Amino acid sequence: MSDRTVISVAGTPGYDVVVGRGVRHQLREALPPAARKVLIVHQPTLGAIVNDLREELLADGSLEVLLAEIPDAESAKRVEVAAFLWQILGQADFTRTDAIVGFGGGAATDLAGFAAATWLRGVEVVQMPSTVLGMVDAAVGGKTGINTAEGKNLVGAFWSPRAVLCDLDLLDPLPRNELVAGYAEVVKAGFIRFPEILEIIEADPERAVDPSTPEFRRTVELAIRMKADVVGEDFREAGLRETLNYGHTLGHAIEHAERYQWRHGAAVSIGMMFAAELSRLAGRLGDDAVERHRAILTSLGLPTSYRAGAWSQLLATMQRDKKARAGQLRFIVLDEIGKPTVLQAPDQSLLFAAYQEIAEEQAPGGVIRVGAR
Repeated sequence: MSDRTVISVAGTPGYDVVVGRGVRHQLREALPPAARKVLIVHQPTLGAIVNDLREELLADGSLEVLLAEIPDAESAKRVEVAAFLWQILGQADFTRTDAIVGFGGGAATDLAGFAAATWLRGVEVVQMPSTVLGMVDAAVGGKTGINTAEGKNLVGAFWSPRAVLCDLDLLDPLPRNELVAGYAEVVKAGFIRFPEILEIIEADPERAVDPSTPEFRRTVELAIRMKADVVGEDFREAGLRETLNYGHTLGHAIEHAERYQWRHGAAVSIGMMFAAELSRLAGRLGDDAVERHRAILTSLGLPTSYRAGAWSQLLATMQRDKKARAGQLRFIVLDEIGKPTVLQAPDQSLLFAAYQEIAEEQAPGGVIRVGAR
């Protein structure tokens, strides 16, 4: 396998996702040639690496580099934090030829992209995800956004990055539970597009989530390729891109119920288990495929159940979800592994029955909470 893999995303404009070790050092060439000012939006744990990047960018004397430290995880995706970035951009006289860099997990790249989309109606952004979730999902595709009290990502914009640099070196120090939680989005890619991912996990779950192995890199690159193919064809989620929401409708409702103290991947894992059960009850998916979901997710240490008494609260949140249309819920389900489709306005009794299949008196611990080590 070559040291660096380039995955192109079609569109206007198109861009490249570069995967490999040390690719963060390509940041200068990824920035717009005309840029004179750069704002690097980063999370607190990346401070030392950010300072090194800043020194690299300052070396040729052509750039002014500003740093903006933001809160960890979903705490960053608030309008107050976005306003903080707008203030920095305004005070620094950022112009349309300048650029923003999003450096961190999915929340950091979501926020940086939103700031770039909204400042002067759009400035360039380069995304440098530092987590598995960021690399395979949040940083690729141009979806940006922040949360409100009513739900996740309800305020946002579609804004393509100039480039995405996925430096695998950044994953080495991450605790296993963070790797596993982010890896839920890789598993999703296996269920909806590339069953090879599932086969790799089934062969050896530990190697699949170990960033030092070729199995890990292969599955991550497949997940990125899946995302690139889908968003290249359907940038604004008019059709095909909606399939990327497999497990996300219930997953986002769980995150909201837990006040965003759960890791995104843990919530989506439960959402995928729910979607599989819904697929079965709707007569679309066989028992073996549903049990394959449970076995794979469990082998990675991901949760597959949620609190039995939470259904009414979750349903109310899902009805406000941005994926609902004309007041009707829509779920991505599977006709078989690798063949997602939309289930429009399912009967609420069917939804409740599917939820009963994953309901437990207490939700499991483990990889769940943000900040857990």
